[in-house]
Amino acid sequence: MHQPLSPEQQRERAALDAKLSQRFIALDPAGYFLIKVDHEAGELVVEHFGNGIDERGLATDPDTGEVISCRGSSGPRQPLAIWRARTAKELGIALSEGEGPHPLSRLDHALYLGRELQRAEQCLLAGLDYIQD
Repeated sequence: MHQPLSPEQQRERAALDAKLSQRFIALDPAGYFLIKVDHEAGELVVEHFGNGIDERGLATDPDTGEVISCRGSSGPRQPLAIWRARTAKELGIALSEGEGPHPLSRLDHALYLGRELQRAEQCLLAGLDYIQD
């Protein structure tokens, strides 16, 4: 059996993660995803939304050209597609394998999505609320 990380090592890793979260992230022109946990059905739910990207690098509504706010929008947007699955792996395969087309165009976006799907699955298994990072 291996020794767990020390509290100091855990703090260092948390600080590194927080620092990396502050870096510039180029948006995926293929769109963005909202991840949800459906505890009653025992499933993870992924909704895919299209977006444009303006000259400042901000996501815009492809229909109106308005910047999409992270704090909610002026009205509900309809997803382009919805996937439901029991596990993060099942969803990841559905989003990235097979003939496509695939709703991801950036590798960093795919990695982020995989991390978030793993977190959502852990919340599903533990009966906890999930909040997407």
